[in-house]
Amino acid sequence: MPLLRFDLIEGRDKVTLKKLLDVVHTVVVEVFDVPQRDRYQIVHEHPEEHMIIEDTGLGLNRTNNLVVLSIVSKARPKEKKQKLYSLLAKRLEVECGIAPSDLMVNIVENTGADWSFGLGEAQFLTGKL
Repeated sequence: MPLLRFDLIEGRDKVTLKKLLDVVHTVVVEVFDVPQRDRYQIVHEHPEEHMIIEDTGLGLNRTNNLVVLSIVSKARPKEKKQKLYSLLAKRLEVECGIAPSDLMVNIVENTGADWSFGLGEAQFLTGKL
């Protein structure tokens, strides 16, 4: 936990995609203080015409390098969320060439009762996690 879902316009090669996922994982581990092997990432690739992501009136120019990142996580302080957004934008630009205007992130919060990592158990409730 957290669970990260990436919505991307199709066309990235395997090396580029792996770099993107690795950079995001590094930032999440650093900012949210999660274990290194706490990695749950799912990538959804879409044809360009299947993603309409406008700018909410902010004047952002989006490109086909767009990354929409949805994070499901336990509650986090707003300061950590703001740090996550900032660090993701900086590192993805430097390490992956993704402009900050091409990054959109949303976080959906839930509780330990909302997770089962397998075996038909809620490990946060049983004390295994």
